[in-house]
Amino acid sequence: MSQIHYGHIFHIAGSPAISESPGALVSIPDGALVLDGRGRIAFCGSRTDIPSEYAAAVVHDHRPGYLLPGFVDTHIHFPQTYAGDSYGGGQLLEWLTQCIFPAESRFADPVFAAAAAAEFCDRRIAAGTTAAMVFGSAFPHAQDALFTETQRRGLRIVSGRGIQTVGPDSAGPLLTSEDDAIRLTRAEIDRWHAADTGDVDTALLHVAVVPRFALSVTTETLKNLGDLYDSVRDRGVYMHTHLNENNRPGTGEVDVTKSTYGVQSYLDTYDGRFLPGSAVGGASLLGRRTVLAHAVHCTDAELARMAETGTSISHCPVSQLFLGSGTMPWRRTVASGVNLSAGTDFGGGDEWLIPRVLGDAFKVHISEDGDAGTSLHPAELLFLGTLGGARALDMEHRFGNFDAGKEADFVVVDPARTPALSAALTTGIRSAEPQLARDQTLFALLLGLRESSVAAVYVQGRHLNP
Repeated sequence: MSQIHYGHIFHIAGSPAISESPGALVSIPDGALVLDGRGRIAFCGSRTDIPSEYAAAVVHDHRPGYLLPGFVDTHIHFPQTYAGDSYGGGQLLEWLTQCIFPAESRFADPVFAAAAAAEFCDRRIAAGTTAAMVFGSAFPHAQDALFTETQRRGLRIVSGRGIQTVGPDSAGPLLTSEDDAIRLTRAEIDRWHAADTGDVDTALLHVAVVPRFALSVTTETLKNLGDLYDSVRDRGVYMHTHLNENNRPGTGEVDVTKSTYGVQSYLDTYDGRFLPGSAVGGASLLGRRTVLAHAVHCTDAELARMAETGTSISHCPVSQLFLGSGTMPWRRTVASGVNLSAGTDFGGGDEWLIPRVLGDAFKVHISEDGDAGTSLHPAELLFLGTLGGARALDMEHRFGNFDAGKEADFVVVDPARTPALSAALTTGIRSAEPQLARDQTLFALLLGLRESSVAAVYVQGRHLNP
């Protein structure tokens, strides 16, 4: 049965670069989103222009609410579901040792892991996150619970077990042998990749190869993962990890990684150049289905290499504030041509809601020093949280905006459910110039949106229940 949804529509149309998104921003105050019987977008436009062939469609009137593409979170940690707001007395490496490794070790209990999978999906739906790149648990039974629950809820996911072959004592329960790291990863791919439909081009469930970060594996692990990834690239498998997150001089992640491996840049460890002097030791893990989280302290050469290979960045400003990791330089990163998406990094970040990530992105980048500071356009924010995420997952052809033919993933926002948001939208100052007034409305919507504002969530045209 076809459907019609009424509301004020905002989306980024077409396939622009993020810097081109202001020119691709679509706002339809009296809008209609028409879905065909397969849950695909048949029409997006004014309510008065709905094609006559849909006269008998089921109507859902969300006015005076808003319709936005579903939010895409390209970096979030499943085994940190209960570890938000964890205090470790320091920055990244102290926090991992004191808080996160012990928290993730609790997922060894299958009952605990199953409860976390249900909670994780609840929180995703409440936040309007229709697609997510999920850093998984080290324990296969926990990953089984996550994929099973995700499929039951009808959400999109890319996930893989967190791979660790070395680490401190507190990470002991999460570590495997070199052989088991590959065996368990291959088994997860064989069991869960496109398991829901049997076809990677239609599936909601996807698997990624996920080394935790360079300091949690060895050169042997990286070589073996490169061989494994080369053998499954043509199956549409993903790769996901962390890059250049924290650079406290001498003891931060970046400096420790470079000194441990003896490489010229952190990215080299994932690019097959993980031997001393950045000599080639194996196959590259970079590519169109590779998403690297953070990328705060990248060199120009690293950014250029990511752009060249089609690798995407998951920008996580909430997490970077939480852990004191610094600010990804916006202008320089965008100028490199690398694709940007948004990640909550929960529980490195303390927010589940992508619009909260977008709000912090605006704040940190307008505060960059000197000429580096920039006021992000509301369309750039919307791109970051929707279309950029779909592009990072190499599924822009399937979702991310309301172009005709795409699968209908969207969020219904009801401002009345959040009084402060309603007040900002109805009484806030608006320019007499229509385009600026449009931008001001979108900005107020994104920055004022809270979980309470999310009235309904749809994936492939299906209404999801928490």
